[in-house]
Amino acid sequence: MSTRTLTTVLGTYPHTRALKDGSVTSPDITLAFQEVTPVHKAFAPMVRKEAYDVCELAIVTALQAVVYDRPVVLLPIVVASRFQRGCLISYRPRGVVQPDDLAGKRIGVRAYTQTTGMWVRSHLMEDFGLDIAAVDWLTHDGAHVEQYADPAFVRHDDSDKGLVSMLRDGDIDAAILGNDLPKGEEFVPVIEDADTRDLAWWRTHGFMPINHMVAAASGACERDPGSIRAAYELLRESASRASANPDGPVPFRFGFESLRQPVEFTIDACMRQGLLPRRPSVDEVFAPARRILGPAGD
Repeated sequence: MSTRTLTTVLGTYPHTRALKDGSVTSPDITLAFQEVTPVHKAFAPMVRKEAYDVCELAIVTALQAVVYDRPVVLLPIVVASRFQRGCLISYRPRGVVQPDDLAGKRIGVRAYTQTTGMWVRSHLMEDFGLDIAAVDWLTHDGAHVEQYADPAFVRHDDSDKGLVSMLRDGDIDAAILGNDLPKGEEFVPVIEDADTRDLAWWRTHGFMPINHMVAAASGACERDPGSIRAAYELLRESASRASANPDGPVPFRFGFESLRQPVEFTIDACMRQGLLPRRPSVDEVFAPARRILGPAGD
């Protein structure tokens, strides 16, 4: 039997490195990696036209894809999690913004649907009782799932000016940034005790806020479900080789039951922010993957 090839987009993490450097392989499939930088540029092509067979996908995009019946199958794999409270920053020379003063302020975020933004808003609601509709949200990008429309309290900016420049120039009062957080003491976290709060949140909930999961194209699943099962096993094997403190926060997670609580929490957070037109159940979210993976997904 010939080896099957799956076009694949995955970031390089400690738990995916063994796949990408060829340390972990399968006689049945080959993962043909496509490098997309930043990785979020792969999300829209994936959910709109199945551009890849297997693709990393932000959880908000993935949940919207399920609800809007886009041609992707969400697998029970988390490849990226991150503590988020420190991602909301202000610019010290223009005055440090306090969490209790955010109502009426202008906050820039790449997209209202960006998963980091979703988690920051969730934490602000949880920690400080923020009414997110009272904030002037300014975005550059729309949703990866094009059927979704932003709430009325979100404004779109068509300029090419980046969020950091807008923050420096006073166009916005605060910004939500992820891996592109700027360096320098002039940029100040709005939530001063973010690390302490994040760790306390993890102790309470038992998981890190999910950023990215993994999805398979519906067409690939229909054509060859066995190759998707093999890809799942490869990803799990690669993660098993990564060093992680079992008693501390772990950025990856596998399995339907292991992900039930984290995904249910995330669905609730999305519903509170108007990110989903209806509430899907966790069973609905994972039903197509369960049909493919069977007991191997637990």
